[in-house]
Amino acid sequence: MAPETSTNMVRKYRRWQEISQAELAQRAGVSRQTIANIEKGNYAPSVYLALAICRVLGRTVEEVFSPEEEE
Repeated sequence: MAPETSTNMVRKYRRWQEISQAELAQRAGVSRQTIANIEKGNYAPSVYLALAICRVLGRTVEEVFSPEEEE
C-alpha cells in the first residue's frame, strides 16, 4: 500500500541555517503560510515545491522528506 502521509525535516534544516519561514517561502516561491503548513505536516508539497525547498536548504529530497508507512 502506498504511504499516505509523510514526515519532513523542513523546520530542522531551516532553523539550522537560520532562515525564517518568510525567507524560505520567498526563495521557494510560495507564501509563508505554505511553509508553516508543510512544517506542521498539514500540507504535502508538490514534487516541484519539495525540490525548490531542498535547493534553498542545500539538502536532498531524501534528507528533508520521507514517507510514513501505514501499518
